[in-house]
Amino acid sequence: MTMNRLSAHIGYLFTELPLEERVAAAAAAGFTAIEHPQPFAIPAKRMRELLAENNLVFTQLAAATGDASKGEKGISALAGRDADFRASFDRSLDYALEVGAPLVHPMAGVPETSATEAWWDIYMSNITYAVEQTAATSAKVLVEAIGHAAVPGYAVSRLEDAVRVQDAFGPGNVSLLVDTFHAASNGQDVISWIDENAYRIGHVHIADHPGRHEPDTGTIDFDGVLDVLAKHNFSGAIGFEYVPSTNTIDSARFLARWKARPGNSAAR
Repeated sequence: MTMNRLSAHIGYLFTELPLEERVAAAAAAGFTAIEHPQPFAIPAKRMRELLAENNLVFTQLAAATGDASKGEKGISALAGRDADFRASFDRSLDYALEVGAPLVHPMAGVPETSATEAWWDIYMSNITYAVEQTAATSAKVLVEAIGHAAVPGYAVSRLEDAVRVQDAFGPGNVSLLVDTFHAASNGQDVISWIDENAYRIGHVHIADHPGRHEPDTGTIDFDGVLDVLAKHNFSGAIGFEYVPSTNTIDSARFLARWKARPGNSAAR
């Protein structure tokens, strides 16, 4: 049986605490890994210390997120931002390698026009750069489809879009991040999709739908999700990027049940 890391997204979870304190809080709550799109407020050396102190690993971070004060949700598909993209990706990759994170997610963003032909070449040129930079390292490029329910106009919004990107480079160079909330908000059957495409997946994000809260607050069959991941011996991390409906500790009480499920993959 494959044993998966259970990764707390500390940009969503434990926000009751200062960023550095969230690392220990995640371990105390039963998570075995952490992730954060922009962890740079904690220097890589200090992050390594925190991970070691709490017996955690760092699973993935983002790159090219853009200027949050301007509402940017990534710049990989934006015209005229090539230099910004490369500088940001290099910074994220350096951090990932220092803390042992295997995946770096260049965020596509919201182009001025939704017409794919207007931004596709820009985006693919930047992903080509990212793939070239990771080629000789222990890290890999991660691509996520972020649904328009969460980010209206996001360039890579459906799993089919992410597959198209991956097919251009191969699963050895680009892994996919499958988010249960985004898939469900797009009307996609995430269990069937995983069953047919498990080999493509490097990371899974868990959030229920509707609401984007913790499991058991919506309609997604998470037992089915865990079963299909186990069926395919999925070896990546299972990340938790949800908005707690209560305080984080209470929202994470499902972890004990998940770990106790016989034969599932969510046990480490």
